[in-house]
Amino acid sequence: SYPSAQICRNSHDFRPLGLGYANLGSLIMSLGLPYDGDGGRAYAGAITAILTGTAYTASAELASRIGTFTQYNKNRLPMLNVIRMHRAAVEKIDVHCPADLRAAAATCWDEALVAGEALGYRNAQVTVLAPTGTIGFMMDCDTTGVEPDIALVKYKMLAGGGMFKIVNRTVPLALERLGYSKGQVAEIIDHIDHHDTIEGAPSLRAEHLPVFDCAFKPGNGTRSIHYMGHIRMMSAVQPFISGAISKTVNMPKESTTEEIMQVYTDGWKLGVKAIAIYRDGSKRTQPLNVRKSDKDAKKTESLLQAISAEQLEAAKRTPHRHRLPATRPSITHKFDIAGHEGYLNVGLYEDGTPGELFITMAKEGSTVGGMMDAFATSISLCLQYGVPLEALVKKFSHQRFEPSGMTSNRDIPFAKSIVDYLFRWMGMTFLEEFRKANTLNRPDGSGGSAAPSVVKTSPKAVPEAVTDDASSEIGRADHASGKDVKRPIGALLPGAEPVKAASPGTAVKTASATKVEQIFVNQEDAPACDVCGSITVRNGNCYKCYNCGSSLGCS
Repeated sequence: SYPSAQICRNSHDFRPLGLGYANLGSLIMSLGLPYDGDGGRAYAGAITAILTGTAYTASAELASRIGTFTQYNKNRLPMLNVIRMHRAAVEKIDVHCPADLRAAAATCWDEALVAGEALGYRNAQVTVLAPTGTIGFMMDCDTTGVEPDIALVKYKMLAGGGMFKIVNRTVPLALERLGYSKGQVAEIIDHIDHHDTIEGAPSLRAEHLPVFDCAFKPGNGTRSIHYMGHIRMMSAVQPFISGAISKTVNMPKESTTEEIMQVYTDGWKLGVKAIAIYRDGSKRTQPLNVRKSDKDAKKTESLLQAISAEQLEAAKRTPHRHRLPATRPSITHKFDIAGHEGYLNVGLYEDGTPGELFITMAKEGSTVGGMMDAFATSISLCLQYGVPLEALVKKFSHQRFEPSGMTSNRDIPFAKSIVDYLFRWMGMTFLEEFRKANTLNRPDGSGGSAAPSVVKTSPKAVPEAVTDDASSEIGRADHASGKDVKRPIGALLPGAEPVKAASPGTAVKTASATKVEQIFVNQEDAPACDVCGSITVRNGNCYKCYNCGSSLGCS
């Protein structure tokens, strides 16, 4: 896992670590301090001293448990001298540092030295300062490593093309720290958003401008951190870092060769171990820019338009749930399939279309009840997400499994399953075309029932009540007249006498009906019709269906 054998051996012999931090530039700005100022450098030095001193103390504690690094005994005295040098550097932290922070740094190094003298160290090196470029975004950092902000507003080039705008989120904290009111903060932030710079913002005092200076000069401004400000910040934290600092010294586009050479010389004089210089605009492309070119602006606008169109198209494809109101009308329908009774409750939208379904079986176990409830919930979601009822009826009608058999519904005399009955009933009730296509042609010319009006609240709007007593009569409401008329089953057969409306309490039974009843009683084992599913009646040596007229066999 190491690039070379020598690096591998060095890592195991000295066990170097690379602890560090990020967002230092934002911390200094939030404190209301300039990055290129004694106060900011004092804070940075003290924080770095606490980091490294605490890390060496922990390394000594590890050494007491699992031993020092392999080469420690050979390097014990030089390493302890290095720790003493770190401790001595604490006394040189600028006086602008708060006293308690400076005292904490001194205590950390005192403890690290005492622990190391007694126990040794597990690690020869514990800290470096890495750039934390990408991981800084994951940690919500406005700045990376020990860097200041590139600009208060910058534009990041994306690998797949285009760019996005990054706005510094520390500015409001700094303004509040400096004593600005909420209204003034809002005005200044709005100015930054529109002009990409804080220069010229209303209410901003001139003495506070250095607090918001960044590495590069903004596109609409003139201020930036001088490149020597970067060197001085590195020199403030370097005495407390085991290794080196990975930091960019940002120089303006106009920098000369002599100025760049002077930066390296000054860095060496200030004790900085490593320097990386970047001159603005020295590459044809760079990931961060402080302003958009006209070409980039046009590209960005085109990209945003394309994204908007794509999002609009995606929104059209995305299903949206249309929930029912808290109070809504509903229909409750009782069914009986071969002795298995149950209830269907259909909740309705304002326009009378179904939006939810509940299924309750009269005699059920927990498994059947749970499955039916889950099935009804899934159908309810389908309806609320816009799945057409026609599609559901077409998909689930005529599914065959037990329980199946005769029903008490004239329009659906035979059901192949509960699911078959459920969706055929919903089709007959709510779908005009389905009802017309599946209405039974009865000999009395009555045809199928009209769908109940589910929006009105008059008695005529209630679905027909069907009786299922021991007799062979099937009750049916006559919605055309508004009267409750019972029709014996004999009325369905050829030659049956018309049945007149009976007054309440009057039994209606004809000789023809009695004969038909006797036929059905004596032929309970008659097969079901292979066309409509109704029970057939013996007709000579064959069976005939009086519901649809089909014959099984020879007639």
